[in-house]
Amino acid sequence: MSAVHWPLAAKVGARLAGSYPLEGTYHFALLARQAPGVMAQAAALAAEETGLPWTGEPEVAVVTRAQWARANVAAFGRLLAPAEAKVASRSGLGSRLAGRLLGAEVGALVGFLARRVLGQYELVLPSGNGRGDKVMLVGGNLLAMERRHQFRPAEFRLWVALHECTHRLQFTAVPWMRPYFLSLVGQLVEASAADDGRMARLAGEMREAARRGRPLLDETGLMGLLATPQQRQVIDRVQALMSFLEGHGHVVMDRIGARLLVTQERMSRVLKARRRDGRHAAFLRLTGLEMKLQQYERGERFILGVERGGGFEALDRAWEGPESLPTLEEIREPERWLARVG
Repeated sequence: MSAVHWPLAAKVGARLAGSYPLEGTYHFALLARQAPGVMAQAAALAAEETGLPWTGEPEVAVVTRAQWARANVAAFGRLLAPAEAKVASRSGLGSRLAGRLLGAEVGALVGFLARRVLGQYELVLPSGNGRGDKVMLVGGNLLAMERRHQFRPAEFRLWVALHECTHRLQFTAVPWMRPYFLSLVGQLVEASAADDGRMARLAGEMREAARRGRPLLDETGLMGLLATPQQRQVIDRVQALMSFLEGHGHVVMDRIGARLLVTQERMSRVLKARRRDGRHAAFLRLTGLEMKLQQYERGERFILGVERGGGFEALDRAWEGPESLPTLEEIREPERWLARVG
């Protein structure tokens, strides 16, 4: 029995994702026809900027919000299958109800994201067809942003494509990157065995938080709150990795955009303000999505700090192996990483 009711998660996710009025119009169809050419242009620019070689050709798909939600629910199901097997082996009374509850929660989270995400490189969460090399653009969200903020479509689409192409380079030009990421997921799964003292530990942490006057939930949300000490260590490594990758992607897209796109500065300003939108602050903190938003800002500061201290070429050291990646502490203090890797 599955620990998460994935069909319910897909149904809830697609329903909450909703649709955008122009999804069925010629605007959406035109975006879909132009997307492969835009992606090819972005690929050449990103490869030249980073010095990482572009190999092969990913599938390029322009999807609706509901399609993105269903694809990600399916991908999460495959990624979490080992953990589910462990949980299912220990399941008892009430597991079916718990699975439906978890399914609804996962669906709600994915549905929320589906209304905001612009693009996604899908090698990390493969599509299950054996290729696992796909770039998705969420057409409704791109069109909505262009119209709401009066962006130039050609510039905005290329700018977003630059970010996704940089992520593809990180995972295809650096041969150990994907296995390393999946190894971190595996470590989280291995550490997910039942913790008999979890509730007592959690009660102690609540008392300590109250004594120190600090919030119980940090940017990792409930995931971090419920994690064992071993899992927290892995979460820190995941956060450091994603901060580095997101920061690198953000700096590359902005740097190319600043040279080639007249409206890059305004587009960057609007997207940063969108990430800091406080209307969903409680939801972001509860679900751990606040950690994702922190990754952009911390990662960008790290990349720029390394560049100031050692030049943009110094980042090449990070691609040498997992041991060369910055730790979470080094993300906050890039000079420490520069000193360690020489």
